[in-house]
Formats: sequence, C-alpha cells, structure tokens
Amino acid sequence: MKIIRNASQASVSGSADYFTGNVRIDGMFQAEEPARVGGATVTFEPGARTAWHTHPLGQTLIVTQGRGWVQELGKDVQEINPGDIVWIPEGVKHWHGATAETAMTHIAIAESLNGSVVDWMEHVTDEQYRK
Repeated sequence: MKIIRNASQASVSGSADYFTGNVRIDGMFQAEEPARVGGATVTFEPGARTAWHTHPLGQTLIVTQGRGWVQELGKDVQEINPGDIVWIPEGVKHWHGATAETAMTHIAIAESLNGSVVDWMEHVTDEQYRK
C-alpha cells in the first residue's frame, strides 16, 4: 500500500505546446507497474484550454469547480459543471477547458499504453473555441 499525501507533488504550468492560456497541473498519482493509471487536478483560468488530443485508452474527467467546455471533433461544444463526469473513449479527438468567463478545475484520470497517456495535436483556434 502507498499513501500519497495531499500537496506532496509540485504544481506545474501547462506547456504552451499543449495548452492555450493559463493552466496549472497538480499531479495526484501515477500507479506503479503493472498498473498504468494516473491522475492529476488541472485548473484552467478563463479562456484556457487544451489543444486537440486523443488518449490511447480513454480518459475520465471529473469536474470539481467552475464551469467548462468540452468538445469532440465534429460535434457541438458541451458545458460541464461541478459533479459532472465526462468519459472520452480511446482515440476520440477532443479538447476541454474553462469557459471564456469562468475558471474550471477537473480531475483527469487516464491509463498509459506503451508509456503514452496522450497524443497531442494542433491547438484549438479562437474560432473553434467560441462556437
């Protein structure tokens, strides 16, 4: 058994390569092999969002604060609020982040496949974000 104490891992800023706007990532856990699940709390300031991306084994988002948006490629943007849980299946191209006016925090949980948790793609344009 392993206990990971709250705030025992340093916060990092989301890289401009993968995020637009101010994003803070607080690592929560990364299970040891043979398990492959990990999680982090991610906070998006108003207007901040991920780039388009996929996950090889899917991703679960649990919204804890604020108001956000999530979009699957080719579908409408959907609003997400505290208590909402979003399941994104493997290989589905999507983005998520805060609304333009309100910050949003979620817990992100995903499994790695061959050491990869996410495949990053192009940034979400302002036009795509505002739809």
